[in-house]
Amino acid sequence: MIEFHLEAGSGVAYYVQIAQQVRHAVRAGLLRQGDQLPRVRDVVASVAVNPNTVLRAYRDLEREGLLVMRAGLGTFVAAPQEAAADPALYVALERELMRWIDSARERGADEQTLAALFDQTAARTRRDITR
Repeated sequence: MIEFHLEAGSGVAYYVQIAQQVRHAVRAGLLRQGDQLPRVRDVVASVAVNPNTVLRAYRDLEREGLLVMRAGLGTFVAAPQEAAADPALYVALERELMRWIDSARERGADEQTLAALFDQTAARTRRDITR
């Protein structure tokens, strides 16, 4: 089961953070079709947010077709719209990325610099692929 971690100072709304974490978990193969997400009240208890925040994230994901909410039963992962990554590949890439991040931090890079560099580089590689 997924555990949510929210960053208060990130500037990203909590419901967006929750939705992103679910999307990433599905993409990484950590959540699969039919898996149940934590109940709203359990998320509220673990990360101290308003129940409406969790509901908004779950409803947005349901509108995207990623989740199915069943009254009285819970919230479940629907058929993913994108193929999940191979879990072994995901773990290997995550380890490599963590080493790179640790190295960049040792050299003085802060969170904003790392995020900007990653986003800019990913965008550049997408442009190169489409040419």
